[in-house]
Amino acid sequence: MSVRLVILGLLHRKPLYGYEIKHIIEDHMGDWTSIAFGSIYFALEKLAKEKFVERVGIEQEGKRPSRSVYQITDAGRGEFLHLLRVGWKQVEQQYFPLDICLFFMDSLPLEEVKEYLRIRKGSLQETVGYIQSHCDEQLQVPQVPHLARAIFDHSLVHTKAELAWVTDLLQKLESGEYP
Repeated sequence: MSVRLVILGLLHRKPLYGYEIKHIIEDHMGDWTSIAFGSIYFALEKLAKEKFVERVGIEQEGKRPSRSVYQITDAGRGEFLHLLRVGWKQVEQQYFPLDICLFFMDSLPLEEVKEYLRIRKGSLQETVGYIQSHCDEQLQVPQVPHLARAIFDHSLVHTKAELAWVTDLLQKLESGEYP
């Protein structure tokens, strides 16, 4: 759903070509969404077949390859609003691959597990720093709405929670409380 929602949302603002969509996602959404470049064109084609978007022109600059410009249709606006409303109401159960590793933790030496947790803790600390500095940097860009802070804060809260959990788990392993 997210790739469809993002594409329709961007086209809801103005007509764009695929490469512009890619750059907007990379430059402004890359920290909080994982949309692969190839999925953008696949989704555009699918949305066009479903009559949610339409090609409105082909642009070509010099010897560069031509590019199709897409715009949202009336049906696409309805689909965008539907997906947006569903997204606001949807609460998803999160599944973490690390929990599977915890389940089978006794298959590895305890010191090895602790080292993995130390590495993870360091990575999470770096991520917290990155999110904080990137937020500050992005909010200086005039085109980035102030509301983007809420998106960064969301990622920051989750990352800090994961860091606290890893720190607690590591402490419990080192003190002998676990396993």
